[in-house]
Amino acid sequence: MSLQKKATVVASTVAGILVVIKLVVGILSGSVSVLASAMDSILDIFVSMFNYFAIHNAEKPPSERFNYGLGKIEALAAVIEGTIITISGLFIMYQGVRKILQNEPIYHLGPSLMVMIISIIMTAGLVYFLEYVAKKTGNLVVKSDALHYKTDLLSNSAVVLSLLIVYLTKFYAIDGIFGIGIAIYIIYSAFGLIKEGVLILMDVSLEDETVEKIIAEIKSTPEVTSYHFLKTRKAGPFNFVDVHLVFNPDISLQKAHDMADEVEERIKKIDSDKKWEVTIHLDPVDDSVNHECEFNNGNEANG
Repeated sequence: MSLQKKATVVASTVAGILVVIKLVVGILSGSVSVLASAMDSILDIFVSMFNYFAIHNAEKPPSERFNYGLGKIEALAAVIEGTIITISGLFIMYQGVRKILQNEPIYHLGPSLMVMIISIIMTAGLVYFLEYVAKKTGNLVVKSDALHYKTDLLSNSAVVLSLLIVYLTKFYAIDGIFGIGIAIYIIYSAFGLIKEGVLILMDVSLEDETVEKIIAEIKSTPEVTSYHFLKTRKAGPFNFVDVHLVFNPDISLQKAHDMADEVEERIKKIDSDKKWEVTIHLDPVDDSVNHECEFNNGNEANG
């Protein structure tokens, strides 16, 4: 089992444990914040299960039907997860408003506080593990899961603070106020996740820094007189690069081919944690002037 798959299994297990203890105490205490946190943990389970499915399929090699593989399913999973996070945020906001209007009391504050403190400790450990996996693998699904649980960590901390205020002041509406604040933060965090997933689904180019490194590798090859039509995109664990390299017309096809292979191998070493699909077209002259399509922001029409 890959490291990223293990991460989703660990996340599902932690979420399952938290659901049980939060639901029991949330129902007994009547705290909107605790119940909202329990609802979020329930969603976490389904999200982590879906993420496992997404990673499992994204890791499959290209097939006759899906020639470029299923890497984009990770971006799709990120969009779905961001949407679910947004819905949970709206639900928490609704519960917060209802709590303020009805001013319902909270019971069993001691157990509620204990549960939320345990939740903070478990979630903090999970966030640390997921961020480690996301950094090591560059997996967008794990990255989105880490963000998801990081919002949980902050919201759980806010719940503890609201329960402490209620315990000290008996001002029960603060539970709803904190719930609304948590909801706003959750929705804001989800927007960035959805945006990143959508950009990948729309074939956004690789990061500028990576594109610049690709250009540097091309320019460091003396036999290459220029380049054009450099296009990049990413999907799951794959980085895709397409480029036309211009060689002197007198060079042999064999030598030009060998030089292109060398450029390809150097590009793949830019990030060895990624799988690269590099397609190089060999040109005897710069034919980009005969085309209207040029690319800026690093993806230049000419080197």
